[in-house]
Amino acid sequence: MAQTLTFNELRKIKDQLPAGSMKKIADKLDLNEETVRNYFGGWNFEKGESAGIHFEKGPGGGIVTIEDTTILDMARKMID
Repeated sequence: MAQTLTFNELRKIKDQLPAGSMKKIADKLDLNEETVRNYFGGWNFEKGESAGIHFEKGPGGGIVTIEDTTILDMARKMID
């Protein structure tokens, strides 16, 4: 199920992750680590891929629509 939040909210989640979380998520989902970073707003598409996330510019850094929340759900569990 798709979820919508602001880009700033997404970055706040990323910033709260413990060190090494991107690699742990990537390894668990068999993804390239740069793909996970791109999910949180990175732009390295030479090594990573898009991960079902859509950005729309606007207030609060814009709106982010996430089609597959698997990475987001994992990140939230790591923060808790």
